[in-house]
Amino acid sequence: MNTLLSAMALDYPPEKLHVYVSDDGGSPLTLNAMREALKFARWWLPFCIRYRVKCRCPKAYFSASENDDGDDLAGSMEFLADKKMIKEKYDAFKEDIERVKEDRGNSGDTTGIMGQNHPPIIEVIQENNSSEIEQLTLPFLAYVSREKKPSHPHHFKAGALNVLYRVSAVISNAPYILVLDCDMLCNAPASARQALCFHLDPKISPSLAFVQFPQKYHNISKNDIYDSQHRSAYKVLWQGMDGLKGPVLSGTGFYIKRESLYGNYKIKDTDLELQQYVGTSNELIKSLKQNYTPDSVTVGHTLPQEETLLLASCNYETGTKWGKEVGFLYGTVCEDVHTGFILNCNGWNSVLCDPPQPQFLGNGTTNLNDLLIQGTRWYSGLLDIGLSRFCPLICGPLRMSLLQSLCYAQLTYFPLYCLPLWCLAIVPQLCLVNGVPLYPKVSDPFFFIFVFILLSAFTKHLVEVLSTGGTLRKWNVEQRIWMIRSITSHSYGCLDAVLKKFGLREASFLPTNKVEDDEQTRLYQMDKYDFRTSNMFLVPMVALLTINICCFIGGIYRVLSVGDWDKMFIQLFLPAYVIVVNYPIIEGLVIRKDVGRIYPSLPLVLTCNILATTITATLYSQLRKV
Repeated sequence: MNTLLSAMALDYPPEKLHVYVSDDGGSPLTLNAMREALKFARWWLPFCIRYRVKCRCPKAYFSASENDDGDDLAGSMEFLADKKMIKEKYDAFKEDIERVKEDRGNSGDTTGIMGQNHPPIIEVIQENNSSEIEQLTLPFLAYVSREKKPSHPHHFKAGALNVLYRVSAVISNAPYILVLDCDMLCNAPASARQALCFHLDPKISPSLAFVQFPQKYHNISKNDIYDSQHRSAYKVLWQGMDGLKGPVLSGTGFYIKRESLYGNYKIKDTDLELQQYVGTSNELIKSLKQNYTPDSVTVGHTLPQEETLLLASCNYETGTKWGKEVGFLYGTVCEDVHTGFILNCNGWNSVLCDPPQPQFLGNGTTNLNDLLIQGTRWYSGLLDIGLSRFCPLICGPLRMSLLQSLCYAQLTYFPLYCLPLWCLAIVPQLCLVNGVPLYPKVSDPFFFIFVFILLSAFTKHLVEVLSTGGTLRKWNVEQRIWMIRSITSHSYGCLDAVLKKFGLREASFLPTNKVEDDEQTRLYQMDKYDFRTSNMFLVPMVALLTINICCFIGGIYRVLSVGDWDKMFIQLFLPAYVIVVNYPIIEGLVIRKDVGRIYPSLPLVLTCNILATTITATLYSQLRKV
């Protein structure tokens, strides 16, 4: 609800601000919480406006230091009294929500709507004004839960966004839409005005589809051991693409022009053609007209109930272009990248807006399990795009600049980095054990070519990190996380995408946990990795590290015995580098005793023992031949 309250408190005329909350689960708890949030908003919004509060998320505001008020009125007795009163109201608001949760849990209430099977529910949240509350126009607030049936594809987040898109068109039809995830909050109230500076600029507005704010996080530690802030994407790739046709659509924190998502609807001459394009809703077709204002806006938000329920039904999109040419596009769980790419192909541009004060803040990943689950989903979705008919290397150069196409290609094919890394993590090491040199001798002039390539790659990455405000330790963290992701989430993401391509697996969306765990947070702030994750992820990590340790020890023994260090120098360096960079895995497996360590489960022990025995036997047989 903090996300909702911060969005309602944006610095924008409240009568022009319409807030829609999508609840795919159809939970009565969410609906009741929204009603309670509206009651608290009647106190919170006047306080924010009167004292020009900078951070308008109540949770973040009351957990910050008093110095963050930063206003001339902050020290006045009136302000302090009002702040204390609002804090009491906020505490009561939280208690009311918790009480509703407990009451439903204790009563064993089973009347709640099942998350995957329920009819559409759309309700305008309203509350009678109280005489003790300052009279204030509040933003329009609506609860939207689309119809869901187990037998009907719901298209994940893209499907939910398209329902919001249609429902909002017949209720308010605002020309610009802000999309926010449930774990993001409005950190500053000026984002709407900043975005409109671009959208209303006559020079760029006709072709501008969306203004993207970078994703930033409030819970990132100093060393960011999981690379949760995605520095290489938001501070390097997005900045570079901003100089071309604009950055990638990034899922949350963007203001998009409604017209851009309607595709080529303007070429449809008759209502019949429009019905085949956007569906049978007459109100939705009316909303396509320029400057059209729905009756619900002009007469005080009277909800067109029958029309909105139709738009939120499962069957509405059947026989239309929704998800194909209209709205957010289907076919991948990375609907944001897919939609942004097609918008660029259709001639639309985008803009990156990155003011000094972050406008939106979210919860960054603070444990390895969420990092790898989230990564597997992302990389599978990205490769889905690369393997589809919308391949950036084929579809892109015909409809946009070559550089922009290469940026999208680098993003969609990024998971394929797992293939060379697997080879680099196994082949040279096994050849080292078997005495097979793969690289030139140290005395060979070609040796310096390999050294130059290796140092160039390291230096390029280091310069990028340092130039974007990072440190040498940050560079080391990114190297480690890149290796971990490549052998786990990249690999599983590639496998998932290929299986889906051959029809052997259905698309799935496993959301990560949005609730912070105190123990996970404590380990994260101590820069200790939390290895409480599936063996599916632990086995390749530990197995490859075991291979490199055994091969390094065997290689050292061989070099000392045979004296061919000049032939094997690079092959000795590679496992040594892998071991040093991934020392935290060794620490979690051998040294640490806390809850975040790697527990020696049966599959993990068996796999590592088999690998160690095989490598040791191979090494022994090779050394006997020497």
